[in-house]
Amino acid sequence: MKVLLKECSLEDQEVLRELCSGVDRSYIANRLPSPYTIDDAIWWINMAGEHNGKDGIFRLITVDDEIVGNISIEQKSDVFGKDAEIGYLLSNEYWSRGIATEAVRQICKIAFSELDIIRITGLIYEPNIASRRVLEKNDFVLEGVMKNAVVKNNNVYNLCVYGMLKKQT
Repeated sequence: MKVLLKECSLEDQEVLRELCSGVDRSYIANRLPSPYTIDDAIWWINMAGEHNGKDGIFRLITVDDEIVGNISIEQKSDVFGKDAEIGYLLSNEYWSRGIATEAVRQICKIAFSELDIIRITGLIYEPNIASRRVLEKNDFVLEGVMKNAVVKNNNVYNLCVYGMLKKQT
């Protein structure tokens, strides 16, 4: 199994639409439209192309050349400008295979190399143990827990704040 990150293009719009329409939304922010349309996919692809390498890194996750997820690191602004937030999603049938762990490893390396940042933040709903493990396996450290910080589908969750610092060379 070969996990690679790929820059997206307009040719990927239908696959991206299917992926984002079918993903488990239990622990994903509501800003991901549902249903996810072709227009949504085109918007994301164009936005990613405009910001990629400037104030974010945006990739599709592939396994043996099949698109199975997406991942991004978006740089913050103002006094938080040296920090960036990671987000990712993976098609349900590819869970628990180490794919997200490898994708996070790859994108963090790219982000620290290409963006003017000194840390990456991951915000994970506390019951999302799998996603927490993905970050922990990539040397993210649990820095704190924000109590009752998220309301999703009428459920109130604590929010785990993870951080990874750029290694000094």
